[in-house]
Amino acid sequence: MRALRDCRDRVSRYDVRPMPANIREIKGRIKAVGNIQRITKTMQLIASARFQKLQKRATEAQAYTRKVAEVVGEVASSLGGEDVNLPLAQPPAKSSGKELVLILSASRGFCGAYNANVMRPAIKHIRDLGTDKVQIEVVGKKGVALLKFSRLPLNTFHSHIGDTPAYEDVQALAQQYMDDFIAGKYDAVRVVYMRFISMSKQKPEVMTLLPLEPPKADKAAGEAKASANYEFSPNPQELLGELLPITVKSTLYQAFNEAAVSEQLARMVAMKAATDAAGKVGKSLKRRYNRARQAAITTELSEIIAGAAALE
Repeated sequence: MRALRDCRDRVSRYDVRPMPANIREIKGRIKAVGNIQRITKTMQLIASARFQKLQKRATEAQAYTRKVAEVVGEVASSLGGEDVNLPLAQPPAKSSGKELVLILSASRGFCGAYNANVMRPAIKHIRDLGTDKVQIEVVGKKGVALLKFSRLPLNTFHSHIGDTPAYEDVQALAQQYMDDFIAGKYDAVRVVYMRFISMSKQKPEVMTLLPLEPPKADKAAGEAKASANYEFSPNPQELLGELLPITVKSTLYQAFNEAAVSEQLARMVAMKAATDAAGKVGKSLKRRYNRARQAAITTELSEIIAGAAALE
């Protein structure tokens, strides 16, 4: 009888008995996965908010860039095919044999394959030209790391330009490129960035910033507007000389904006995938935990019953 009472006491105290090691381990993993899921969900919401803000700014800047291009086209149409001397729209008179490549990468991770997709065409372009003929400049720490991993030389790292590029910084950078290009330091200036096309499509692109494509006269537009008899003051060539630097600055700024939008979109998608994956792992661990706990309870009850039966 005393042995039976001891068995009953063990059953009544079962809830306070320590759990088996495997159950404690699964419970710890469930807690860790839950913490990770909360972090990735928070990062997804932050990326979503930043994406909406940057997309609005990129859309506004795109409208400005498009309008500047339209004005340049109208002024070019008034020239009637005349030859104009525009240093920004033609290669330097004396070739230097060097090219400047600006790579727009991210400064932070957790954005999937965004940086790898940007660096892949950039590295290919650099190796096709030859490292001795390229001046490499990078925006974003991840680009610096990938260049180092690829054993390619880095000439300039623009650490002052962050996740949200300011127009003043981009304007100063574009002005520096124009001055160097006009001075004959480079034959061309190219920008490698992630072009934002839509929510479902982003494409890495190697864009030629300088020399600009020479503005061509649109005959159809010229005939349609011939009756308007526009008078330009100063003359169209001087106007183009003023408008082309604005075009370079706005084009470079638009590339920065689209790169920032694409980065936040990639981070938002990556964090959503991580959150969903953490949720699936958590459900799987909970099923394992319930099975292990039920198995432990069954084993314990079987031992108690067997012990009680042996004492009868």
